[in-house]
Amino acid sequence: MSGPLAGLRVIEFAGLGPAPFAAMLLADLGADVLRITRPEVEPDARDVTTRSRRALALDLREPEASAAALALAARADLLIEGFRPGVMERLGLGPAVVHAQQPALVYGRMTGWGQDGPLAQAAGHDIDYIAISGALAAIGVPGRPPVPPANYLGDFGGGAMLLVVGLLAALHEARTSGRGQVVDAAMCDGAGLLSAFMVGWKAQGLWSRPRGENLLDGGAHFYACYECADGKHVAVGAIEPQFYAELRRRIGLQDPVFDAQLDAERWPELKDRLAAVFRTRTRAEWCALLEGSDACFAPVLDWDEAPTHPHNAARGNWLAAGGVTQPAPAPRFSRTPPRRPEPPSATTLADALAAWR
Repeated sequence: MSGPLAGLRVIEFAGLGPAPFAAMLLADLGADVLRITRPEVEPDARDVTTRSRRALALDLREPEASAAALALAARADLLIEGFRPGVMERLGLGPAVVHAQQPALVYGRMTGWGQDGPLAQAAGHDIDYIAISGALAAIGVPGRPPVPPANYLGDFGGGAMLLVVGLLAALHEARTSGRGQVVDAAMCDGAGLLSAFMVGWKAQGLWSRPRGENLLDGGAHFYACYECADGKHVAVGAIEPQFYAELRRRIGLQDPVFDAQLDAERWPELKDRLAAVFRTRTRAEWCALLEGSDACFAPVLDWDEAPTHPHNAARGNWLAAGGVTQPAPAPRFSRTPPRRPEPPSATTLADALAAWR
């Protein structure tokens, strides 16, 4: 085992989306994560979020299997579950039962709506959780419905990432107090928290225009994506005056109309004019002219292209595991680098108990 979390034991009750991703983050950083799955589920290297951990198949509806899971939880430092509120209690694996066996365990609960509140028992998905947070309303183009940002914002940013922050914070406290606690990570809570910067701007009057017409949501001509002559796209983020000036110098925007950088009323016109400029060359030609400069420019790459980009390749940002090209662990550590991810593997109850004596 290697990485800053080497020696940490985590039991994960397999679910969907953010809970497995949170467990993956911990495993990437060296934690020993044991994944409890349904009997019919086989480890699959194509499911990147299950990498670097052993899977133990248990039918938790059976008393013997539930007792075995409890015995393993009693030897763990962290627990992750992503079921609706009350499911783990019905399985005999709720926090009260687990803490009776292992008082210092940190019990992580990942849901969309949280453990309480009027919506706690309702079904939902990322799009619903970020909708009530206020975040979804800010994403999209003018005059059209909001655009769901895949499931980055709720499931993985506001959900899994903040669950991991909560787990490690509670673990730090437990190392002093000797007492674990429940971490209630709700995607609707986390997505709202991720909006803090924009909410602050709104309070200052800096985010006051309709969706898609503000500085950082594609409204500004100098912070947007553009189509090139070959149908591919580039991203421009030249906010600061000196970077905007560099962009103008390199692509030949000499027309004085572009002097009005921060005049939001002119942004639609300037965006149209800049779009016409970018359509005159291919993405590769724009990269040759702008990439690596202070014009704040990058090509928009898909998941097939990203691994081969020179910067990503130089930093090893992508790797292959189990025949699947996938993102490498992050962030970087100078003294305790994470191990290389491995495909998930199956284990037996006997081996799991032996490993966690």
